[in-house]
Formats: sequence, structure tokens, C-alpha cells
Amino acid sequence: MWRTLIVEDELPARSSLRKLLGKTELPIEIVGEASDGEEGLALIREMEPDIVFSDIHMPSMDGIKLLQTVREEGLECRFLMLTAFSEFEYARQAVEYGASGYLLKLSLDLKSLKQALEKVMAELDKQEKLRKADKWFPDKSGAGRTDHPEMNRIIDYIEEHYAEEISLKSMADLISMDASYVSDLFKRKTGMTLTHYVQHRRIQAAKMLLSETERTVSDIGGLVGFENDNYFIKIFKRWCDVTPNEYRKNQKSVL
Repeated sequence: MWRTLIVEDELPARSSLRKLLGKTELPIEIVGEASDGEEGLALIREMEPDIVFSDIHMPSMDGIKLLQTVREEGLECRFLMLTAFSEFEYARQAVEYGASGYLLKLSLDLKSLKQALEKVMAELDKQEKLRKADKWFPDKSGAGRTDHPEMNRIIDYIEEHYAEEISLKSMADLISMDASYVSDLFKRKTGMTLTHYVQHRRIQAAKMLLSETERTVSDIGGLVGFENDNYFIKIFKRWCDVTPNEYRKNQKSVL
């Protein structure tokens, strides 16, 4: 069950959403309700919900500020913003800050609610599977660290986002340095090019998923960030000397 919190200052809107959520027949559990952003933040810190429905305009702390604060504190819950027709600009800002989407309060129905929730649950499912890969990677506080703080920022980013698109330019932008300089410095400090470092991280995640799940090779390649099956198999064999299927068979024969 995905733990869900409702943050909405209008009682009728909270009641309506609660009833609609009950009709979705999806695996969600409403663990709390809050009437403003400050109360919502306290409950998020305490309960660590998976999904948060948050109104945008609320007293004390609005939904945008709540989302920003939650992200700054490193909390990983998914946000679905509740908005009125006149608040599209705020809704757009919310998506930029990491909200999974927004719903129009005045026209909210069962179909649109289910579609939004299914999208969020797919994101949560992927996040949960990738989190299990952590034990396959070096301790972030030890191995893999360098003596250069900006290179460590890049390493930390890769640790959290390796399944997403990562480029030399995006990493150079992250630390506000020239891309050519970052390329040379990263290789000096880690012994790998940035591309190889990202590949290695993805392959380690793939090895975990091949060993501990029954997901298809195609699914696993997509989960860890490879664009297509052929490229995933090619890179996996380059790093491991066997194909993903051969690796899975070898792991099963050891057990």
C-alpha cells in the first residue's frame, strides 16, 4: 500500500478527495490530513508518506513552498498538486520543482485521478527497485570519494540519478565549470571517464536486478537508464564478459 497524505485548507475539498480516492480501488492508504502547509510539513517529516496531495494556495505555507522545503530536506515523497483554473502558472512552477503532476480541483473526476495516481505509483515502483541496488555500490562516505569537492558533487549526483540522462554538459553545468576541464579532472580524480563511471553504476544496478528479480532483460535495461536492449546488452558484456542472460544463469547456478 502506498501511504498518502492530503494537504488542503478547505474541508469540503479534503472530504471530496478522500471519497474519490476510496473509489479508485488502487493500493493506497490515507495516513493523514493537514489544513495548511506547515501542518503538512510536520506530518510529512513524521509519517514519510509516499504520495502527497497538496493544494497550491493555503495559509501559513502554500503548496509551492511546501514542495520546495520537502525537496531541500531530501524527502522523496511524490507530489500531486491541486489547483484552480487561474493557477496554471503556479502549477507549472510546481512541476519544475519536482511535482509529479497537477489536478484541477473544479473538474477532478475518478478517471483523471486514477491516471495521475497510476503514473505516480509507476514512479514509486521504479524508485523502490532501484533503491534495493544500494547494497551493490561502494559506501558513499568512503569508496568512490575524491579529494575534490566538486567532483564529489558529481559523484553524489550520479549515485542518485544514474538511471536518468546524464551528460558531460549537464554535470559541468551542475558545478558551473567548463566541460573540457570537468572531463579531464573527473578522469584524473576517479580513474574513469564520466561516461564509463555512469556505465559502471548502471551495470552494477543491472547485476542486482538480474540476480534478485525476475524482470526481463529489456525491463532492467530501461530501469537502469539504457535507451534500448541492444545497447544495454553490448555495454553489459563489455563490463562483465557475459550477456545479461548468461550472468543471470550463472548467478542461479551458484545459489
